[in-house]
Amino acid sequence: MDKNTALTTQEVADMLKIAKNTVYELIKRGELNSYRVGRKVRIELKDVESYISNSKTIKEPNETDENNELPTGNTSSKVIHNPYGGLVICGQDLILDILSNYIKEHPKGAQALRAYIGSYNSLTELYYGNVQVATAHLWDGDTGEYNIPYVRRLLPGIPAVIIHLTYRMQGFYVAKGNPKNINTWSDLSRQDITIINREKGAGSRVLLDEHLRLLGIKGNTIKGYTRESHSHLTAASTVGRGGADVAVGYEKIASQVNSVDFIPLQKERYELVIKKEDMETPGIIAMLEILNSDKFKMEFKDIGGYEISEMGNVVAEI
Repeated sequence: MDKNTALTTQEVADMLKIAKNTVYELIKRGELNSYRVGRKVRIELKDVESYISNSKTIKEPNETDENNELPTGNTSSKVIHNPYGGLVICGQDLILDILSNYIKEHPKGAQALRAYIGSYNSLTELYYGNVQVATAHLWDGDTGEYNIPYVRRLLPGIPAVIIHLTYRMQGFYVAKGNPKNINTWSDLSRQDITIINREKGAGSRVLLDEHLRLLGIKGNTIKGYTRESHSHLTAASTVGRGGADVAVGYEKIASQVNSVDFIPLQKERYELVIKKEDMETPGIIAMLEILNSDKFKMEFKDIGGYEISEMGNVVAEI
Protein backbone atom coordinates (compact mmCIF):
# COMPACT_ATOMS: atom_id res chain seq x y z
CA MET A 1 0.00 0.00 0.00
CA ASP A 2 1.51 3.34 -1.10
CA LYS A 3 2.00 6.07 1.51
CA ASN A 4 -0.12 8.42 -0.61
CA THR A 5 -3.03 5.99 -0.77
CA ALA A 6 -6.26 7.88 -0.10
CA LEU A 7 -8.44 6.26 2.58
CA THR A 8 -12.07 6.91 3.47
CA THR A 9 -13.04 7.74 7.05
CA GLN A 10 -14.55 4.27 7.37
CA GLU A 11 -11.31 2.61 6.22
CA VAL A 12 -9.35 4.67 8.75
CA ALA A 13 -11.86 3.74 11.47
CA ASP A 14 -11.39 0.06 10.57
CA MET A 15 -7.60 0.37 10.66
CA LEU A 16 -7.55 2.12 14.04
CA LYS A 17 -10.38 0.01 15.47
CA ILE A 18 -12.40 3.08 16.43
CA ALA A 19 -15.81 4.50 15.54
CA LYS A 20 -16.19 6.50 12.32
CA ASN A 21 -17.33 9.50 14.38
CA THR A 22 -14.07 9.35 16.32
CA VAL A 23 -12.16 9.77 13.05
CA TYR A 24 -14.10 12.97 12.36
CA GLU A 25 -13.34 14.14 15.91
CA LEU A 26 -9.60 13.51 15.41
CA ILE A 27 -9.74 15.57 12.20
CA LYS A 28 -11.69 18.34 13.95
CA ARG A 29 -9.11 18.50 16.76
CA GLY A 30 -6.28 18.74 14.22
CA GLU A 31 -4.77 15.41 15.29
CA LEU A 32 -5.30 13.71 11.92
CA ASN A 33 -4.66 15.43 8.59
CA SER A 34 -7.29 15.16 5.88
CA TYR A 35 -8.49 16.79 2.67
CA ARG A 36 -11.73 16.96 0.70
CA VAL A 37 -12.64 15.70 -2.73
CA GLY A 38 -15.91 17.44 -3.35
CA ARG A 39 -17.99 16.62 -0.28
CA LYS A 40 -15.96 13.51 0.61
CA VAL A 41 -13.24 13.45 3.27
CA ARG A 42 -10.05 11.55 2.43
CA ILE A 43 -6.99 10.71 4.57
CA GLU A 44 -3.62 9.59 3.24
CA LEU A 45 -2.05 6.44 4.71
CA LYS A 46 1.10 8.37 5.69
CA ASP A 47 -1.05 10.66 7.86
CA VAL A 48 -2.63 7.68 9.61
CA GLU A 49 0.84 6.28 10.29
CA SER A 50 1.97 9.70 11.54
CA TYR A 51 -1.01 9.84 13.91
CA ILE A 52 -0.16 6.37 15.28
CA SER A 53 3.48 7.37 15.75
CA ASN A 54 2.63 10.67 17.43
CA SER A 55 0.13 9.05 19.78
CA LYS A 56 2.93 6.96 21.25
CA THR A 57 4.74 9.94 22.79
CA ILE A 58 4.71 10.22 26.57
CA LYS A 59 2.38 12.85 28.04
CA GLU A 60 3.12 14.93 31.09
CA PRO A 61 0.61 14.99 33.99
CA ASN A 62 -0.92 18.31 32.93
CA GLU A 63 -1.67 17.05 29.42
CA THR A 64 -5.09 15.47 29.61
CA ASP A 65 -6.41 13.10 26.98
CA GLU A 66 -10.11 13.05 26.17
CA ASN A 67 -10.09 9.30 25.63
CA ASN A 68 -8.29 8.61 28.92
CA GLU A 69 -5.36 7.01 27.11
CA LEU A 70 -1.75 7.04 28.21
CA PRO A 71 0.07 6.36 24.93
CA THR A 72 3.80 6.03 25.35
CA GLY A 73 6.93 5.26 23.40
CA ASN A 74 10.14 3.79 24.77
CA THR A 75 9.83 4.07 28.55
CA SER A 76 13.31 2.87 29.44
CA SER A 77 14.27 6.35 30.63
CA LYS A 78 10.84 7.92 31.23
CA VAL A 79 8.12 7.03 33.68
CA ILE A 80 4.47 6.64 32.73
CA HIS A 81 2.57 9.42 34.48
CA ASN A 82 -1.00 8.64 35.53
CA PRO A 83 -2.71 11.86 36.57
CA TYR A 84 -6.15 10.24 36.37
CA GLY A 85 -5.87 7.49 38.97
CA GLY A 86 -7.53 4.15 38.22
CA LEU A 87 -6.25 1.11 36.39
CA VAL A 88 -3.53 1.32 33.72
CA ILE A 89 -3.39 -1.54 31.21
CA CYS A 90 -0.30 -1.83 28.98
CA GLY A 91 -0.24 -3.34 25.51
CA GLN A 92 -1.19 -2.67 21.90
CA ASP A 93 -3.84 -5.23 20.96
CA LEU A 94 -7.47 -4.46 20.08
CA ILE A 95 -8.60 -6.84 22.83
CA LEU A 96 -7.20 -4.48 25.45
CA ASP A 97 -9.12 -1.48 24.12
CA ILE A 98 -12.37 -3.42 24.31
CA LEU A 99 -11.45 -4.80 27.74
CA SER A 100 -10.79 -1.32 29.14
CA ASN A 101 -14.23 -0.18 27.98
CA TYR A 102 -15.87 -3.17 29.65
CA ILE A 103 -14.04 -2.43 32.91
CA LYS A 104 -15.22 1.17 32.94
CA GLU A 105 -18.83 0.01 32.50
CA HIS A 106 -18.64 -2.83 35.06
CA PRO A 107 -20.47 -2.22 38.40
CA LYS A 108 -17.31 -3.13 40.32
CA GLY A 109 -15.00 -1.57 37.79
CA ALA A 110 -12.69 1.43 37.75
CA GLN A 111 -11.40 4.01 35.34
CA ALA A 112 -9.37 1.91 32.90
CA LEU A 113 -6.56 3.69 31.08
CA ARG A 114 -4.34 2.43 28.26
CA ALA A 115 -0.57 2.66 27.76
CA TYR A 116 0.54 1.56 24.30
CA ILE A 117 3.97 0.07 24.99
CA GLY A 118 5.70 -3.20 24.17
CA SER A 119 5.93 -6.33 26.30
CA TYR A 120 9.36 -5.83 27.85
CA ASN A 121 8.73 -2.22 28.89
CA SER A 122 5.26 -3.23 30.05
CA LEU A 123 6.79 -5.59 32.60
CA THR A 124 9.35 -3.05 33.78
CA GLU A 125 6.61 -0.47 34.32
CA LEU A 126 4.69 -3.07 36.35
CA TYR A 127 7.83 -3.64 38.42
CA TYR A 128 8.13 0.08 39.16
CA GLY A 129 4.45 0.30 40.10
CA ASN A 130 3.49 2.66 37.27
CA VAL A 131 0.86 0.29 35.81
CA GLN A 132 -1.42 -2.38 37.26
CA VAL A 133 -1.75 -4.72 34.28
CA ALA A 134 1.09 -5.62 31.92
CA THR A 135 0.72 -7.69 28.77
CA ALA A 136 3.40 -9.93 27.34
CA HIS A 137 4.13 -12.23 24.41
CA LEU A 138 7.80 -12.83 25.13
CA TRP A 139 9.30 -16.09 23.88
CA ASP A 140 12.31 -17.63 25.58
CA GLY A 141 14.41 -19.57 23.07
CA ASP A 142 16.16 -21.72 25.67
CA THR A 143 13.01 -23.10 27.32
CA GLY A 144 10.48 -22.66 24.52
CA GLU A 145 8.18 -20.99 27.07
CA TYR A 146 6.25 -17.77 26.75
CA ASN A 147 6.33 -15.03 29.41
CA ILE A 148 7.07 -17.03 32.59
CA PRO A 149 10.90 -16.77 32.29
CA TYR A 150 10.65 -13.02 31.66
CA VAL A 151 8.26 -12.38 34.54
CA ARG A 152 10.70 -14.14 36.87
CA ARG A 153 13.61 -12.02 35.61
CA LEU A 154 11.90 -8.63 35.35
CA LEU A 155 9.80 -8.81 38.53
CA PRO A 156 12.38 -10.19 40.99
CA GLY A 157 10.97 -10.78 44.46
CA ILE A 158 7.46 -9.72 43.40
CA PRO A 159 4.73 -12.41 43.50
CA ALA A 160 2.78 -12.19 40.25
CA VAL A 161 -0.09 -13.94 38.46
CA ILE A 162 -0.16 -14.61 34.70
CA ILE A 163 -3.62 -14.71 33.11
CA HIS A 164 -4.11 -16.09 29.60
CA LEU A 165 -5.75 -13.73 27.12
CA THR A 166 -5.46 -15.28 23.65
CA TYR A 167 -3.32 -17.28 21.28
CA ARG A 168 -2.09 -15.43 18.19
CA MET A 169 -0.08 -16.53 15.17
CA GLN A 170 3.26 -14.81 14.62
CA GLY A 171 4.98 -14.81 11.27
CA PHE A 172 6.24 -12.74 8.35
CA TYR A 173 4.55 -9.91 6.48
CA VAL A 174 5.73 -10.22 2.88
CA ALA A 175 4.74 -8.66 -0.44
CA LYS A 176 1.72 -10.17 -2.17
CA GLY A 177 2.66 -13.53 -3.66
CA ASN A 178 5.87 -13.68 -1.59
CA PRO A 179 8.06 -12.87 -4.64
CA LYS A 180 11.33 -13.38 -2.73
CA ASN A 181 10.22 -16.73 -1.27
CA ILE A 182 10.82 -15.75 2.38
CA ASN A 183 9.69 -18.65 4.55
CA THR A 184 12.16 -19.26 7.40
CA TRP A 185 14.10 -17.27 9.99
CA SER A 186 17.37 -18.09 8.26
CA ASP A 187 16.08 -16.47 5.05
CA LEU A 188 16.42 -13.08 6.77
CA SER A 189 20.21 -13.31 6.50
CA ARG A 190 20.09 -13.44 2.70
CA GLN A 191 21.74 -10.44 1.06
CA ASP A 192 18.74 -9.85 -1.21
CA ILE A 193 16.42 -9.40 1.79
CA THR A 194 15.76 -6.13 3.65
CA ILE A 195 13.66 -6.12 6.83
CA ILE A 196 11.77 -3.51 8.82
CA ASN A 197 12.23 -4.30 12.51
CA ARG A 198 10.07 -3.65 15.58
CA GLU A 199 11.33 -1.48 18.42
CA LYS A 200 13.42 -2.97 21.23
CA GLY A 201 11.19 -4.50 23.88
CA ALA A 202 8.34 -5.43 21.53
CA GLY A 203 7.36 -9.09 21.70
CA SER A 204 7.88 -9.53 17.95
CA ARG A 205 11.38 -8.03 18.24
CA VAL A 206 12.25 -10.41 21.07
CA LEU A 207 10.92 -13.33 19.03
CA LEU A 208 13.14 -12.36 16.10
CA ASP A 209 16.21 -11.80 18.26
CA GLU A 210 15.81 -15.12 20.05
CA HIS A 211 15.57 -17.04 16.76
CA LEU A 212 18.59 -15.19 15.37
CA ARG A 213 20.55 -16.01 18.54
CA LEU A 214 19.70 -19.70 18.25
CA LEU A 215 20.74 -19.70 14.59
CA GLY A 216 24.00 -17.88 15.33
CA ILE A 217 23.01 -14.94 13.11
CA LYS A 218 24.10 -11.47 14.21
CA GLY A 219 21.51 -8.73 13.84
CA ASN A 220 24.00 -6.29 12.33
CA THR A 221 24.47 -8.63 9.37
CA ILE A 222 20.80 -8.31 8.38
CA LYS A 223 19.82 -5.48 6.06
CA GLY A 224 17.36 -3.09 7.72
CA TYR A 225 17.80 -4.57 11.21
CA THR A 226 18.39 -1.17 12.86
CA ARG A 227 15.35 0.46 11.20
CA GLU A 228 12.47 0.26 13.67
CA SER A 229 8.70 0.51 13.43
CA HIS A 230 6.61 1.15 16.54
CA SER A 231 3.50 -0.77 15.47
CA HIS A 232 2.56 -3.91 13.58
CA LEU A 233 0.44 -1.86 11.21
CA THR A 234 3.24 0.48 10.13
CA ALA A 235 5.59 -2.48 9.74
CA ALA A 236 3.11 -4.30 7.48
CA SER A 237 2.39 -1.09 5.54
CA THR A 238 6.10 -0.55 4.95
CA VAL A 239 6.34 -4.01 3.40
CA GLY A 240 3.15 -3.44 1.41
CA ARG A 241 4.46 -0.30 -0.25
CA GLY A 242 7.87 -1.87 -1.03
CA GLY A 243 9.88 -0.13 1.69
CA ALA A 244 11.07 -3.50 2.99
CA ASP A 245 10.82 -7.14 1.95
CA VAL A 246 9.67 -8.56 5.27
CA ALA A 247 8.61 -7.73 8.82
CA VAL A 248 7.69 -9.84 11.84
CA GLY A 249 4.20 -9.48 13.30
CA TYR A 250 0.96 -11.20 14.13
CA GLU A 251 -1.58 -12.48 11.64
CA LYS A 252 -4.55 -10.21 12.20
CA ILE A 253 -2.76 -7.07 11.04
CA ALA A 254 -1.96 -8.66 7.66
CA SER A 255 -5.68 -8.68 6.83
CA GLN A 256 -5.72 -4.86 7.13
CA VAL A 257 -3.07 -4.29 4.44
CA ASN A 258 -4.22 -5.47 1.03
CA SER A 259 -0.77 -5.63 -0.54
CA VAL A 260 0.82 -8.11 1.89
CA ASP A 261 0.63 -11.84 2.54
CA PHE A 262 1.25 -13.53 5.86
CA ILE A 263 3.64 -16.45 6.38
CA PRO A 264 2.71 -18.21 9.66
CA LEU A 265 5.64 -19.37 11.78
CA GLN A 266 4.83 -19.65 15.46
CA LYS A 267 1.76 -19.75 17.69
CA GLU A 268 2.22 -17.37 20.60
CA ARG A 269 0.65 -16.81 24.01
CA TYR A 270 -0.58 -13.27 24.66
CA GLU A 271 -1.09 -12.87 28.41
CA LEU A 272 -1.76 -10.46 31.25
CA VAL A 273 0.60 -10.08 34.20
CA ILE A 274 -0.66 -8.72 37.53
CA LYS A 275 1.00 -8.33 40.91
CA LYS A 276 -0.54 -10.78 43.38
CA GLU A 277 -1.07 -7.95 45.87
CA ASP A 278 -3.46 -6.29 43.39
CA MET A 279 -5.60 -9.35 42.69
CA GLU A 280 -8.30 -8.36 45.22
CA THR A 281 -8.64 -4.74 44.09
CA PRO A 282 -12.04 -3.82 42.55
CA GLY A 283 -10.66 -3.08 39.09
CA ILE A 284 -8.80 -6.40 38.81
CA ILE A 285 -11.76 -8.37 40.19
CA ALA A 286 -13.98 -6.74 37.57
CA MET A 287 -11.44 -7.49 34.83
CA LEU A 288 -11.26 -11.19 35.71
CA GLU A 289 -15.05 -11.47 35.77
CA ILE A 290 -15.20 -9.86 32.34
CA LEU A 291 -12.53 -12.14 30.85
CA ASN A 292 -14.50 -15.19 31.97
CA SER A 293 -17.86 -13.89 30.75
CA ASP A 294 -19.55 -15.24 27.63
CA LYS A 295 -20.53 -11.70 26.63
CA PHE A 296 -16.91 -10.53 26.40
CA LYS A 297 -15.74 -13.66 24.60
CA MET A 298 -18.52 -13.24 22.03
CA GLU A 299 -16.91 -9.96 20.99
CA PHE A 300 -14.11 -11.99 19.38
CA LYS A 301 -16.01 -15.01 18.11
CA ASP A 302 -16.18 -13.75 14.54
CA ILE A 303 -12.93 -11.74 14.53
CA GLY A 304 -10.14 -13.66 12.86
CA GLY A 305 -6.70 -14.00 14.40
CA TYR A 306 -7.72 -14.80 17.98
CA GLU A 307 -8.02 -18.17 19.71
CA ILE A 308 -9.78 -17.50 23.02
CA SER A 309 -10.53 -21.00 24.33
CA GLU A 310 -8.31 -20.43 27.38
CA MET A 311 -9.12 -16.76 27.97
CA GLY A 312 -9.23 -15.92 31.69
CA ASN A 313 -7.33 -19.04 32.82
CA VAL A 314 -4.57 -18.64 35.40
CA VAL A 315 -1.37 -19.75 33.67
CA ALA A 316 1.04 -19.41 36.59
CA GLU A 317 1.51 -17.88 40.01
CA ILE A 318 5.09 -16.79 40.43
